[in-house]
Amino acid sequence: MERKEGLEIVKAQLTEHRYVHTVGVMETAIQLAKQYGADEKKAELAAIFHDYAKFRPKEEMKQIIVEEKMPPELLEYNSELWHAPVGAFLVEKEVGITDAEVLDAIKYHTSGRPGMTLLEKVIYLADYIEPGRHFPGVEEVRELAKEDLDTALIKSVQNTILFLMKKNQAVFPDTFHTYNDLITNRRID
Repeated sequence: MERKEGLEIVKAQLTEHRYVHTVGVMETAIQLAKQYGADEKKAELAAIFHDYAKFRPKEEMKQIIVEEKMPPELLEYNSELWHAPVGAFLVEKEVGITDAEVLDAIKYHTSGRPGMTLLEKVIYLADYIEPGRHFPGVEEVRELAKEDLDTALIKSVQNTILFLMKKNQAVFPDTFHTYNDLITNRRID
């Protein structure tokens, strides 16, 4: 699928603000893919569709999680997590994208997972550091991303966990497991 067609499809699903965010994620993902050797076309496609289900009604997302036998514990955590796995499902069903790598990058862009692929890391990080994001810690992660993908990823996951803890919100287990996996398997220079 070409960029223009993908952006047209996704624009119909998003607010203007979220569409601008999506374009920023796309541009950042392409840059990170070039820098770290990921497939640029897959990075572009996953970035375009990463928030495809962001504004679907919560009841619709809940129904898909149940009917498609997604991990039921998703329903016990903040509904902000739901759009990622539901989005991967809907992108395949409604848009016809079947590339498992692209779908997994969409599926795990909010929670991460142990053993993340290079493409999954690129999309997770691109979503976190795209130019429209402004929150404490994002500049540090942007700088780290220029030097080392895993170091930037670790810092972004740390920041996310700390943010949720400060708000007294539960942290999805995959996010903790992602952090532990990244720390445990970090390459030693």
